[in-house]
Amino acid sequence: MTAISVLLYSNDRSVRDAVRLGVGDRPSPDVTIERWHECATPEAVQTQVQGGGYDLLILDGEAQPFGGMGISRQLKNEIFECPPILVLTGRPVDGWLATWSQADAAVSRPLDPEKLSSAVSELAGR
Repeated sequence: MTAISVLLYSNDRSVRDAVRLGVGDRPSPDVTIERWHECATPEAVQTQVQGGGYDLLILDGEAQPFGGMGISRQLKNEIFECPPILVLTGRPVDGWLATWSQADAAVSRPLDPEKLSSAVSELAGR
C-alpha cells in the first residue's frame, strides 16, 4: 500500500472539489491519499513545493491568472527532484501544451473520475 500526499492547485474551488471527489481517498486498491493540500495561488504552490513533503502535484492548466502548465514548467526547471505533476487541460487537443509544461501526465476536461484516479495511481507508483 502506497500512501501519498497531494498538492492540488486551482483558483476555482469547484475544480478543486471535483478533483478531490473524482479521485477520492483511494484512487486504486494499492494507493491511498493520506493528505490533500489545496492552493489557490501560484505563490502558495511555489512555497509549498519548496518546503517539500508532496508525492504528487495536480495543477489546473486553466487556472487564472496563472495556469498550471506554466507553473509546471517553472517547477520542473527550478525544483530539484520535483514531484510528479498531473496537469488538467481544457481540451483533449491541449496535450501538446502538457508536453511543453514538462508535466508527467495530463487529464483533459470534462474531468472523468476514472481517468483522474488512473493517472494519480500511475504517478504514485513512480
